[in-house]
Amino acid sequence: MNWSLLIIEFLIKAIIILTLILLIAAAFGVYLERKVSAWIQNRIGPNRVGPFGLLQPFADVIKLFLKEDITPSAADKLFHRIAPVISLGVALSVYAVIPFAEPFEMGNRTVYFALTTPDVNVGILFILALTSVGVYGITFAGWSSNNKYSLLGGLRSSAQMISYELSMGLSLVGVLLVAQSLSLQEIVQKQALWNWNVFYQPLAFLIFLVSAFAETNRAPFDLPEAEPELVGGYNTEYSGMKFGMFFLAEYANMFTSSLIIVLLFFGGWNLPIPAEWIGLEHGSFWLSLLQFFVLIIKTLFFVFFFIWVRWSVPRFRYDQLMYLGWKVLLPLALLNLIITSIVIYFLR
Repeated sequence: MNWSLLIIEFLIKAIIILTLILLIAAAFGVYLERKVSAWIQNRIGPNRVGPFGLLQPFADVIKLFLKEDITPSAADKLFHRIAPVISLGVALSVYAVIPFAEPFEMGNRTVYFALTTPDVNVGILFILALTSVGVYGITFAGWSSNNKYSLLGGLRSSAQMISYELSMGLSLVGVLLVAQSLSLQEIVQKQALWNWNVFYQPLAFLIFLVSAFAETNRAPFDLPEAEPELVGGYNTEYSGMKFGMFFLAEYANMFTSSLIIVLLFFGGWNLPIPAEWIGLEHGSFWLSLLQFFVLIIKTLFFVFFFIWVRWSVPRFRYDQLMYLGWKVLLPLALLNLIITSIVIYFLR
C-alpha cells in the first residue's frame, strides 16, 4: 500500500470539500438568501459587487477575515475558540457518508459518486450521531463567553435541539422500516420512478421538515439567536472569522437538511423517467453525472423553501416551541411509527 498516494488523495479530497461546500455552496446560500428575501420584500438585493451582485458573498467573507478577532477577557479562551470549529466541523463531516448519484463503472472497478467514502451501510446512523454532537458547539459558545445573553442562547439551543432530535429520529424510523435498510444508497434506489417515500410516509416527512427547521436554528425556530431579547444569542461575543464560521455552519446545515430530505423522501437522484428512454445505461458515468444535477436541483428547491419560510412566518415564543416539540411532534412521530409497523407486519 502506497501511503504517500493515499495521503495525497486525502488532501485533494479535503481541498475539494472545503472549496466546494464551505466556500462556494455557503457563499451561494448567502447570495440566494439575500436575493430571495429582496424578491419577497419587493427590493433589489445585492447588485453592486460584481455582475448582479454575485461577488457580494465573497466580499463579505474577505471582510470577516480582515476584522479584528476579539475574545472577552473573562471568557474561557479554549472553549471560546473550539465552539465555532465544532459547529462548522460537524456541518461538513456529514457529507462524508452522503452519496450524490449511483456508482459507475470505470475500467475494472466501481467508482462511487461521493466526496469521500463509498456506500456506508449505516449512513443514517452516522448523520444522526453527528447532528446530536452539533449542539455542543452552540452550547460551548454560550457558556464560554461569560455573557448572560450568550448563556441563555446556548441553553435555549441545547433544549431546542435535543427536544426536536427525538421527533426527527422517530420520523426516520418509519422510512427505514419501509426501505428495510440503513444505507442511503439503497433507500434512494428503492424510490425509483416516482416511488417516493413521501407518498408512503407523508406524516414522517412533515415531522422531519419541521424538526429540520428547529435543528438548523432557522426561523421560525431561531430562538437561540433571537435578536430582540438576546442581542445575538450564543454568538454575541464573537467577531471576525469565528462569527463567520457560525454563519457558514448555519448555511451548510441548511444545505445538508435539504439534501437529506431529498434523499429520504423525494427519490434522491432518481430521474422522473427510465434512463433507457434517453439512451443512458445504469453504471455509466454520464447517467451518474445527470443524476448528480437532478439531486442538486431538488436540493435547491428545498433551500429556497427554507429561505421562503424565514421571511414569511413569524418567530415562535419559546413555550410554543417546546410545546410543539414535546406535545405535538413527538406523539405524532410515535403514532406514525406504530401505524407503519402494523401495516408492514400485515403486508409482508
